[in-house]
Parts: sequence; structure tokens; C-alpha cells
Amino acid sequence: MPDILFPTSVIGSLPRPRFVKDLIADDCPIRGDEYRRLMGEAIRAAVAMQETAGLDVVSDGEWWRKSYIGVIAELAHGFELSLNPADGRPWTVVVDRLSPKQPGFIAQEVKFLKTLTKRQIKATLPAPALLGERMWDPMKSAKAYPKREDFVRDCVPILRREVELLRDEGVAIVQVDDPHLCLFVDPQVRQQYDDADWAADFAADMDNEVVSGIRGVKLAVHLCRRAGARARGEADHRGSYDPILRQLSRLKVDHITMEFTTPGAGDMSVFQHLPEHVEIGLGCVSCLPGQIDSVETIVGRVEAALKYLAPHRITLNPECGFAPGSAANVSLDEVYMKLRNEVTAAERLREKYG
Repeated sequence: MPDILFPTSVIGSLPRPRFVKDLIADDCPIRGDEYRRLMGEAIRAAVAMQETAGLDVVSDGEWWRKSYIGVIAELAHGFELSLNPADGRPWTVVVDRLSPKQPGFIAQEVKFLKTLTKRQIKATLPAPALLGERMWDPMKSAKAYPKREDFVRDCVPILRREVELLRDEGVAIVQVDDPHLCLFVDPQVRQQYDDADWAADFAADMDNEVVSGIRGVKLAVHLCRRAGARARGEADHRGSYDPILRQLSRLKVDHITMEFTTPGAGDMSVFQHLPEHVEIGLGCVSCLPGQIDSVETIVGRVEAALKYLAPHRITLNPECGFAPGSAANVSLDEVYMKLRNEVTAAERLREKYG
């Protein structure tokens, strides 16, 4: 993160305007160079919005992607696009053994973004165990991967290579998005596993294999307990972070983002049990549509964390991405107001604690 107190950033995704959704739609007739030109102009506006809000670290909104996990199908062969029988939404599922397809797809996002901004850039990629939960099916995937864990392990080298290429491209922060690991805070989720601790350990181990030993870039893990809930009304997973503190303490990263905008997130005293070298990306800005936290509210959440963390360990960010899927219907103007309040809160905190 920038060498200032309380740096500000987004988690990754930003809401897509209607025309961007049309551009990435499968039936859009615009392709090739014209598609890249128009999407580039759209991302230029997304960057301008973040810079106008005053963010220290920016992203491209993940607008080149149809989903934050589906990007794996750009990096590797072995997937097919199907429909999820549970809800009818598009579903990318593994059906064949993985092999490299477009190494550097995410790095190309950063290469373009660097032409638009001088600010630090964050790039994101999905966690291996998350992909296993979302993209492995006992029927469709069984021929290639009889066990979910075997598919997860094969995702690791694909993702690790992308981290290396992102580092070489000069990105400031590489963030592994792992809402799956964070679900183990919820007692009801834990009951669904024969051995919840083993499953959480496996998720953390796979994250570590993706990033361990890579130097020259800040490495982060993003925890999220309500992926999609803000935009689609999905489950709100509650519970303190205590059940996964052991796994979080073992992550070989420099930075962990954690949500703290709702009472269900538990007590911030958990920060005392995390390694002192790890920065905390404090999820102190709500992503809930229609809810714009005041500057005072955001400052209050950060000051609650300061009871347990030194100021230099805290960065400010929303609790999650604003649009984890391309179908999310969220106001970009509303997001701008939330980010502007985040930045103003950081400025007040610097004045007080700097």
C-alpha cells in the first residue's frame, strides 16, 4: 500500500453500467479491436471515478471479466459454460483436465490499466478452493476430476503463474479472493462438512501454494462472508472470525481484508491474534445497496480497530467488491459517494493520528 497512514482502496469489482453489461454479453455483435477500444474507454471512466473520489489504490473494476471466478476459464482450458440447475444462472464448470490457455490474461488487464493511472494498482484472482466449490460438479466433472480436491490442486499452478506475471508487470498488490475460507466462521456452514477444520486448512494451504515464496509484490487475501448478498439477496453468513484464526495466522501474505460493518462480524479483538507483520484491510464501508455510511461512521469503525492495531497496519476499503457478478444491479453514483466518504474518513484519521 502507499507509504501513508490509512491508505484507501476498493476490493476489486465495481458496478457495471448497462452498456458495459451489453459489451460483455455473449450475444454482443461487437468484437475484436472495436470491443477492446470501447471497453478501454469504459475502464478509463471507472478509473476517473476512483481518482476523483481520491482513492490511493485503484482497480479496473474487473470489467474485462464476466465474473470474478469465471476468469479461470480465460487462464485454462477444461471448462464449459452451462446453466446452474439450482437457479438457472450461467455456470462455468470443469469438464476436462486443466491446461494453460492464456497465461497473462489478468496481467494484460494491469498492463492496460497502467496506461490510465499513476496510482497504485490492485489485481485480483480467485482462490483455488473457492473454484472447487463453485466450478466442480460430481456429475459433470467426475470423468476429469473424480475428487473436488484434485481439481483444486490443479488450479494452483495456473493461478501461481498468473501471480508471477502480475508481479513482472509491476502491479502493486495481488489479492486472492477467498470468500470460501471465510464461510467457516458460520456454525451452520461448518455443520455441512464432515471435518470443517480440515476443509478450512485445505483452503488456506491452497492459498499459500499460490503465493508462497513470490517476492516483489504485496500479497493479500480477501475474506468475504456475503459474496453476492448485497446485489442478489443471498445468504448473510454470520459469526466471529475465531473459528478460522488458526488458518488466517498461517496465510503467507502481507495483507488480509476482513469485514466489520455489521454486528454479525464479531469483535475486533481478533486482530490481537493475527501476526503483527500483517496489514489489515478493514472492511469499514458497507456495500449494501441503498446504504451510504457517513464519514463519522467510517471513522468510528476504524477507531474501534485502533484499540487493537497500530495505525500503520490499517488500510481502508469497502467490506467486499461492489459487483462480484456481471448481473449485479448497483448504482455507480452511489458507489462513488461511498468511496468519497471513505477517502474523507481517511483524511480525518491522518489529521488525528499522523
